[in-house]
Amino acid sequence: MANNTADHPPGNSVADGNQEGDFGITVIDLRDLMELRSGEAVTKIADSYGDVQGLCRRLKTSPIEGLSGNPVDLEKRHTAFGKNFIPPKQPKSFLALVWEALQDVTLIILEIAAVISLGLSFYHPPGGDSELCGETASGVEDEGEAQAGWIEGAAILFSVAIVVLVTAFNDWSKEKQFRGLQSRIEQEQKFTVIRKGQVIQIPVSELVTGDIAQIKYGDLLPADGILIQGNDLKIDESSLTGESDQVRKSLEKDPMLLSGTHVMEGSGRMVVSAVGLNSQTGIIFTLLGAGDCDEEKKIKKGKKQGPPENRNKAKTQDGIALEIQPLKSEVESEEKEPEVEVKQVKRVQITKKEKSVLQGKLTKLAVLIGKAGLIMSAVTVIILILYFVIDTFGVQGRPWLKECTPIYIQYFVKFFIIGVTVLVVAVPEGLPLAVTISLAYSVKKMMKDNNLVRHLDACETMGNATTICSDKTGTLTMNRMTVVQAYLGDTHYKKVPEPDVIKPSTLEVLVNSIAINSAYTTKILSPEKEGGLPRHVGNKTECSLLGFVLELKRDYQPIREEIPEEKLYKVYTFNSSRKSMSTVLKNTDGSGFRMYSKGASEIVLRKCSRILDTNGEPRIFKPKDRDEMVKVVIEPMACDGLRTICVAYRDFPAEAGEPDWDNEADILNELTCICVVGIEDPVRPEVPDAILKCQRAGITVRMVTGDNINTARAIATKCGILLPGEDFLCLEGKEFNQLIRNDQGEVEQERLDKVWPNLRVLARSSPTDKHTLVKGIMDSTVLETRQVVAVTGDGTNDGPALKKADVGFAMGIAGTDVAKEASDIILTDDNFTSIVKAVMWGRNVYDSISKFLQFQLTVNVVAVIVAFTGACITQDSPLKAVQMLWVNLIMDTLASLALATEPPTESLLLRKPYGRNKPLISRTMMKNILGHAVYQLTIIFTLLFAGENIFNIDSGRNAPLHSPPSEHYTIVFNVFVMMQLFNEINARKIHGERNVFEAIYRNPIFCSVVLGTFVLQIVIVQFGGKPFSCTALTIDQWLWCVFIGVGELLWGQLISAIPTHHLKFLKEAGHGTHKEDVPENEMNEGDDEIDHAEMELRRGQVLWFRGLNRIQTQIKVVNAFRSSLYPGLENRESKNSIHNFMAHPEFVPLSEEEARIPDIDESSSDEMEIQHIPSSFSGGAEAPDVSHEASC
Repeated sequence: MANNTADHPPGNSVADGNQEGDFGITVIDLRDLMELRSGEAVTKIADSYGDVQGLCRRLKTSPIEGLSGNPVDLEKRHTAFGKNFIPPKQPKSFLALVWEALQDVTLIILEIAAVISLGLSFYHPPGGDSELCGETASGVEDEGEAQAGWIEGAAILFSVAIVVLVTAFNDWSKEKQFRGLQSRIEQEQKFTVIRKGQVIQIPVSELVTGDIAQIKYGDLLPADGILIQGNDLKIDESSLTGESDQVRKSLEKDPMLLSGTHVMEGSGRMVVSAVGLNSQTGIIFTLLGAGDCDEEKKIKKGKKQGPPENRNKAKTQDGIALEIQPLKSEVESEEKEPEVEVKQVKRVQITKKEKSVLQGKLTKLAVLIGKAGLIMSAVTVIILILYFVIDTFGVQGRPWLKECTPIYIQYFVKFFIIGVTVLVVAVPEGLPLAVTISLAYSVKKMMKDNNLVRHLDACETMGNATTICSDKTGTLTMNRMTVVQAYLGDTHYKKVPEPDVIKPSTLEVLVNSIAINSAYTTKILSPEKEGGLPRHVGNKTECSLLGFVLELKRDYQPIREEIPEEKLYKVYTFNSSRKSMSTVLKNTDGSGFRMYSKGASEIVLRKCSRILDTNGEPRIFKPKDRDEMVKVVIEPMACDGLRTICVAYRDFPAEAGEPDWDNEADILNELTCICVVGIEDPVRPEVPDAILKCQRAGITVRMVTGDNINTARAIATKCGILLPGEDFLCLEGKEFNQLIRNDQGEVEQERLDKVWPNLRVLARSSPTDKHTLVKGIMDSTVLETRQVVAVTGDGTNDGPALKKADVGFAMGIAGTDVAKEASDIILTDDNFTSIVKAVMWGRNVYDSISKFLQFQLTVNVVAVIVAFTGACITQDSPLKAVQMLWVNLIMDTLASLALATEPPTESLLLRKPYGRNKPLISRTMMKNILGHAVYQLTIIFTLLFAGENIFNIDSGRNAPLHSPPSEHYTIVFNVFVMMQLFNEINARKIHGERNVFEAIYRNPIFCSVVLGTFVLQIVIVQFGGKPFSCTALTIDQWLWCVFIGVGELLWGQLISAIPTHHLKFLKEAGHGTHKEDVPENEMNEGDDEIDHAEMELRRGQVLWFRGLNRIQTQIKVVNAFRSSLYPGLENRESKNSIHNFMAHPEFVPLSEEEARIPDIDESSSDEMEIQHIPSSFSGGAEAPDVSHEASC
């Protein structure tokens, strides 16, 4: 018997929860008890406590009424048994973050150069200023200037300190921000408990030992417990044992429920026996040292997941906390046998998603820029040294004198600093910051648009989405269901009938069937506001049936009170293979059993052999009657967009003896149909408009639903997914499988490629079908670009599809914990329009990065060419090291803040998705970069070689070592900065738009950054003096500088007037990685998709180690993503980290119900991974989700 109930002797009431004194059981006893399994545990409970009831008495709790909720009692329980909280990992201190920022290779080189420069500036050898050392010492007018040689070294060190502090502060504030978001997610995670006899939801952290918790399908258990009563309960304990088979729980055989495991089927109640560090999760945490991140390379012997509150810890690696999903802890549990491990490896194939599109492109670009910078800087240094050596010792023919050595070395250090400066300028340090700011800003804003982002990169991937596979119920529709038609007593009522037209006997059995055969957690409550609609709590389909009972002027509550859950003899809960739910009662008069059933009409009617007629008497119901009824009743209802549910019953007479309840095929047969109802779930009013926006934006919306095809087609037409006169496919799951599978039952990509491009509606689909479709679209090569697929899901069974898709959206309201675990973004309002907002934000992130790149690369191209040519022609860079650091590090940091926080506009939805292979830097952007570079270089070289004549000032060229700053070079520096400042405004547009000021007032950050930079520039030029190699300018000179800067805006208009398609010679940069670019030997057998970004990264790293270890940005860009978004990239073993996100739900083979799809041999091909999908993962199909366990 699957419905297990503990007996409840009288006298055990809420009051017991308030008794003073100690509890009759200690933490140690409970810990020892929870370590036992199945039979051992049953024996131990029987020996030590009599039964679960006895254990409840020791814990001073009532199995029916629960705890009293008295604060004193709760506090006492906290003291005795601990809180349901596992302390998070300590965040890195600010000093640790500073130390990390100092590890940067480029900064280290600058520091060394600055220290050498400082040391040499204080060393004055005897005779060092003699004429014999050549012109090196000439031109130094006074002793004071010679003494000021240390300033440049000190200024470089000071700049490095500023950069390090800025970086560390950014990391620190980022971590703080995400920890704040974590705690918000934590507070939103609630669990259902019974207190004072009332069913309430409390945050998981408030659970205490002794609480009576209600568990239902789709829950992730937040604490350990012992089953009190269960209906058909099956648990997935793979997270603990590695075994993917579901474990059936019952009072007689195995009542132990462990934290971190998933409820896959059924429902029940448990008494919480261990929380926090005392739970099975907590014990393993303690073994590892709570919160410590051990990344030791151990053999993966099994995984353990923590309860939600400890999973919600920010993953902090490399000082950046970017993992903001509830992290599922994976810990090695040492109890597993080696052969089990082998078995698990065979059965569970973890799929690897292709990494973020943006990450792959940025990695390639960073490697490219870094290589170019390295070559330029090396060439600069070599040319400078050669020129100096040839000129001094060759042309002038001077001997190398011992006393001149320090002066020569000082020159070499100066050349080296210039080389490093070129390198610093070549590498866009602001890029990782821009990426991080843009993503973090978007995530924060998306919260307001009802998108809770759990994986940062999902936000950007969404901008590339080409396909959205959406559920129907609750996403496209309002999920507020009402019965609007009924077929009852041989009559089809087009609206709910009056109770007096129905035979009392029929009404009686109908009301009983609905009241008893539905989750007792499902109820209809009075409206919150007067005049509002009644509140539907629990499963929406069941709510509609309960509403039907109320409309028939009857009440379901007294029936439930008369027959409490404990008296239910057996419950067959709803799951996606059954698509029905049944409850068995033992008749009080001993006349056998009665079973009530309800479910999808075409499934339940097939099992009916009788139907109640007008007089309430059962008459024979033949297959031809059923076909007639489908034609006359069910199809017309479905064409009106109604979901049809059949309600039936069956009596088992006592004479026949007790049936074999496990033989479902016999039990769920010979039913008597009471009625068929049509349930309406109206389309959300805003959905058609949202779908139209998607179609305009080049995104195809497909509906994947468990409903029948007529209902699905009707809803799809109302939404605008199906348009009149267009040639689109609407298929049922069965038909879909026949089209895409060969004779062996294997999915063939070629067949699938013929189906999916035109498929718009997939009805009566199982979660397996959903996964097959998603995988098929993602693996398809029929279209030019690889499709980027977003999927919505709410049921436990949707886990595999959500995990497989590029972006998985889980429903925040109707979604189960398992679906949320597998998703990338949670829709807090379950609304399709929020997905469109996510697309907008995703595209905005992409554009923000492109805007920043356009600005940054213009600065880099100009600065590198100026530093390089200037150094080669005048033996000195016109832009000094400190000035370069100011331009490159500070200005770019501020620019990344300004350009990365541009708010999205509706116009983003008027273009097609970029796709995986479209380059980051388009032709138009390349035109802008090179066009502005031409303007800036022309101006700077004009000023450099003729500036002294234009402004009538002294020339700054060929100045000796330690000479004072010149007005000439100050003007060059100032004009350079002014041009960058105005070009920042140009960079706001990347698609060739004319109006660069459009909506600039909507971004106060941008305005304040531009003004702030301008003010700082004035301070540097007027008061910077020797450290910045600047001298104060007059008002006339300032006006000329600003005027030349404004010229950038006018020049920008000229550039945008040149049609890009005429400039065929322009190349694009920052492409995605093509699959054919990846060497075959790098394609590992087990990976179902290759992580191209990672490979590119590895290739890049090899280049860096050969050259200059690794260039700054490459480290930063990649780390900004890698360390925080993809911990697994750096440490292959980090899957075992307790702070890491969830393991893939272990998939079990298909059940017999799905036998129409033959099992596929594991080794056959990786596209056949659907074998691992559990049919019992239930509910994802949104079919009549008439489940005992309302998936809310």
